[in-house]
Amino acid sequence: MLVSTKGRYALRVMIDLAEQNSDRYIPLDEIADRQGISKKYLEIILKTLVQNKLLKGLRGKGGGYMLTRTPAEYTVGEILELTEGSLAVVSCLLDSAEPCDNREKCLTLPMWTRFDKMLHDFFFHITLEDLLTGNFQ
Repeated sequence: MLVSTKGRYALRVMIDLAEQNSDRYIPLDEIADRQGISKKYLEIILKTLVQNKLLKGLRGKGGGYMLTRTPAEYTVGEILELTEGSLAVVSCLLDSAEPCDNREKCLTLPMWTRFDKMLHDFFFHITLEDLLTGNFQ
């Protein structure tokens, strides 16, 4: 599994907003400057996060972005799945996968299934709060 810049930057943005711990909207320019991410690319990521209700966005003067929940209520897994798509480690474990003729006799499927569950459990048990406090070991 290779997490793209979109997934990594989405996590950075969410952590950045969580660090602000603010009831005010944080302007795009501020986030882009702090994170060293181009505003154009950041807009694409923020649009996805707003459309999926992980963030609230407000245009105009006093506008910007803010979290819709507390940092403890966001998991790394949900952010990565939203920006990366499925985190399945092999295509046969995708929800949209065609039924495999070899499924019943595949000797590697239990291994892939176990690894997929470990990966899922790892990312879905780490919250933004955990990343902020370093409490995810």
